[in-house]
Amino acid sequence: MVIVLHGRPLRGLTKSFRLVLLGTLFTFGLPMADTRAQSATAQASQAPQAPPADTSQNAPKPDAKAPNDEIVSHDSPATFQVRVNLVLVPVVVRDADGKVITNLKKEDFQLADERKPQIISSFSVETPASHAPTVDAGEATSVGTPVKAADLPQRFVTLFFDDLHLSMQDAMFSRQATAKLFAAMEARDRFSIFTTSGEVEQDFTEDRGKLEAAVQRILPHSLAQNSLSGCPPMTLDEAFMIAAAMDPTAMQVAIQDYINCSGLPVGAAGSQTGANVAASAAVTAANMVTAAADAVLNIAEAEEQRTYQTLQALIRRMSVLPGQRVIVMMSPGFYLLPSMHQPAAEVVDRATKENVVINAIDARGLYVSSVYDASNAPTTASVSPLKTISTMREEETHFTPLAELADGTGGTFFHDRNDIDQGLLHAAGEPEVSYVLGFTPQNLKLDGKYHNLKVTLVNKDKWALQARHGYFAPGGKSNPEAAAREEIQQAVFSQEELHELPVECQAQFFKGTDGVHLTVVTHVGIGELRFRKVDERNQDTLTITTAIFDQNGNMLVGLQRVLEMRLKDVTLERVNKTGLNVKLSFDLQAGTFLVRTVVRDSEGAQMGAANRGVEIP
Repeated sequence: MVIVLHGRPLRGLTKSFRLVLLGTLFTFGLPMADTRAQSATAQASQAPQAPPADTSQNAPKPDAKAPNDEIVSHDSPATFQVRVNLVLVPVVVRDADGKVITNLKKEDFQLADERKPQIISSFSVETPASHAPTVDAGEATSVGTPVKAADLPQRFVTLFFDDLHLSMQDAMFSRQATAKLFAAMEARDRFSIFTTSGEVEQDFTEDRGKLEAAVQRILPHSLAQNSLSGCPPMTLDEAFMIAAAMDPTAMQVAIQDYINCSGLPVGAAGSQTGANVAASAAVTAANMVTAAADAVLNIAEAEEQRTYQTLQALIRRMSVLPGQRVIVMMSPGFYLLPSMHQPAAEVVDRATKENVVINAIDARGLYVSSVYDASNAPTTASVSPLKTISTMREEETHFTPLAELADGTGGTFFHDRNDIDQGLLHAAGEPEVSYVLGFTPQNLKLDGKYHNLKVTLVNKDKWALQARHGYFAPGGKSNPEAAAREEIQQAVFSQEELHELPVECQAQFFKGTDGVHLTVVTHVGIGELRFRKVDERNQDTLTITTAIFDQNGNMLVGLQRVLEMRLKDVTLERVNKTGLNVKLSFDLQAGTFLVRTVVRDSEGAQMGAANRGVEIP
C-alpha cells in the first residue's frame, strides 16, 4: 500500500493545520504544496540471486501474486507493537563566563527520571556540522549538468516580539539588536518574525532583506490606553489588590490618587456642607477606582491571553519543521495574573511535546525600577510607601513568566544586561558543542503523564546546564497503531538520524519531456529485525515513509509503503545478506530539497531514519 500526501504552501499562521487521514494507516498534520507525487503500489519479488529484494514501482501489483507470496503489499493496516521509547535529552554545558564546555564524556553526566537514576544508554557529541545531511548531486540522464552542494535548513528560529508589552524604548533596542544576528546568519538558518499583536508576520525565510524589513515595522501595540497615564494612575499589581484581593489599604491609596489627579472637591472641614461634599467625593472616588481597577485587569488579561495564544500557534507551526526548533521571545515581561498560570503551563507542555525550545530575553536590559525615574510625574508614590512597594513588586516580577517559559522548555533566559544584541546571538545561535543523552525508561506506564528529568554533572563543577526538564510518556496503551503513527510522524518531522535499523537513502533525478522525476531508493538492512515465526514463515511488517521538504522546511509531498514479509528460512538467510531496496518516485520542479526517509518495523518497533539533500537545477 502506498499513501500519497499533497497540498498547498503555507500562508502564515492564519491557516489552520488539520490532521487528514489518507488511507487507513498514516495521519499527518501537513503544510500543503503544488508538487505532485506518483502514487505507487508495491509488490516485491524475490530473485534467486544476491541483489537486494526489489520493491520498486515496477514490481508486481498487489493483486498479482508474487513468487511464493513472501513479500506483499496490501491495504490492511499493519499490526504494531508499542515501542520501548528512547528518550533523548540534549544538554549544553557552559562555564561561569558563558563559554561552552566541549570535552565532556558520557561518564561526566548523571540523569534521573522522577528522582530515579537512569542508565545513559546512548551518548553523542553534536556540532553544527554534524547535522548537515548528505547531498546528492543526482545525475540527469538527458542533461548531465553538474550541481552544487545544497545548503539545506537545519535550524528554524522564530523571533517573537511581544509588542503588546514592549515600550517604545524596548522596541527600539530590540530592533537594533537584530542587526548582528542577521549579519551572522548561516546558509542553513531559517528565521521567521512574529508579534503578539499579529501586526508583523514574516514566515521562515533565508532572505535577510525580508527579515530586516519586517523588524523595522515592530512598534508597541499595547491594548492599554489609560491604565498608567489616566486618572487614577494604577499599576496592575494595585488593580489586582483592589479588584481581586479586596485590599482596603490599596483601595485607600488609589482613592487618594484619584482625588489628587481629578481635583475632586472634598469640602471644607468643620461644616455639615463640607462633610456632605467629602462623603460624596469619597463615594465618587471609590466608584472610579473600582472601575479603573476592573479595566486595568481586563486589559492585562486580554494581553496575556493573546501572548500565550500566539505562542501556542507558533509551536503548532514549528512542529512540522524538519530540524531544530527555537523560539526567541523578546519581551519586557509582565505581571502574571493567577488566571494565566494554566495557559502558561499549557504552552510549556506543548513546546515539550513538540521539541520546541523557548529562549527569552528581557527587553528592558539592565533593569532599574521606575520609582527611581525622575521623569515620572509625582503621585502618592512620593509620599506613600505602599504605592512605592506595589510599583516595585510588579516590576520585579515581570521576569517570572519569561524565566518559567525558558526553564520549562530547556531554554535560556537573558536578563539584567544591556548588551541585548549579544543575548540575541546567544539565544538564536547554535552552540558549538552539545551533548545528547539517551535512556530507556524502565517500567514506563503508557499513560501520557509528564515525567520530571534532572541532569547533573558527576564532578559537581559549578557549570550551567541547559537541558529539558521533562518528557511526556506515550499515551494510548490500548491503541498501539495510533502510537506507531505518532512515532513515525515525529520522526519524519525531525532531522535526527536513527540507527536501530540500518537505513541508507539514495536519490537520483531524471529530466524528461514531461518534467523532472526524482527517484528515491531506500536500502534497509533487515539483519536486526525480530521476525516472528508463524507456520514456518518469518513474519514482520515494514513501514517505509519518504517525505520531501523544500529549502524553507515546508513539507511538499510524502509517500508511504507498507511491506508485509512472510519469508521462508532460505529467503530470510539470503535477504539478511542483501537487504531490501524500496524505490519511490516523485514529480518535482527545479529547486533544493531535503529527502527524509523513516523506516519502522512492527514486531520489534525498531526505527531507522536517514536524510539526503538534493538540488535539481
